[in-house]
Amino acid sequence: MHNEGVNGAASTLSMWHKEAFTYDSHVVGKGFIVVVGHHVKSNCLCVIANVYTTCSLSEKIELWEALFSLRRQHQDKVWCCCGDFNAVRCAEERRGVRENASNKNEIRGFNDFIGRNLMDDLPIVGKKYTWYKADGSAKNRLDRVLVSEEWLQVWPTSKQYVQARVVSDHCAIMVKSWLKDWDPKPFKTIDAWLKEPGFKNLVKEKWKAYEVQGNDISMLGLLVSKFKRGGVN
Repeated sequence: MHNEGVNGAASTLSMWHKEAFTYDSHVVGKGFIVVVGHHVKSNCLCVIANVYTTCSLSEKIELWEALFSLRRQHQDKVWCCCGDFNAVRCAEERRGVRENASNKNEIRGFNDFIGRNLMDDLPIVGKKYTWYKADGSAKNRLDRVLVSEEWLQVWPTSKQYVQARVVSDHCAIMVKSWLKDWDPKPFKTIDAWLKEPGFKNLVKEKWKAYEVQGNDISMLGLLVSKFKRGGVN
């Protein structure tokens, strides 16, 4: 999906692998491409917003309002909003640029946009800044990935990894979620628990909650079963 921008400026492109994501619909607006579809593996209905805006504060506000309106229309879906917002969330995310009233208004407006949309700024891994001036005199964090609470319910360990600069003055960002199933947790105990008033009685009550009728062999089977539920083999 391609957004040509204005006279070639602010051009954006969204691509996906058909085996991983199935397209449903899209919306193209000034400074953004929004694609709606299913993530194949999880079968989640996702909204992926690809963003690029100019340095103009008025155009940023226009973009924020457009995305807020779309967010309200698709509140039941898993959201990811990413790209070059050309805005920072705090003064520490901008270096080599003189602070002024306009910058403070931008920071306030951008944080308000994130809060109104109930989005989370994913933890960042790697470089602190995503844009660097050619001579190194200035650097900002202009690019980021924002996700909804619904996204984090599906991919709770999501992080944004800032990559090295290659052909652009911006760094690419990759989102990863490492979730490994380690099978049942091994049984563990802490000696201090034994000193806690009522602990032994609690264990006895929970143990007796398993009602099994039978001979000693049956009881032995119950014992093995209980330990396996705790991850002990």
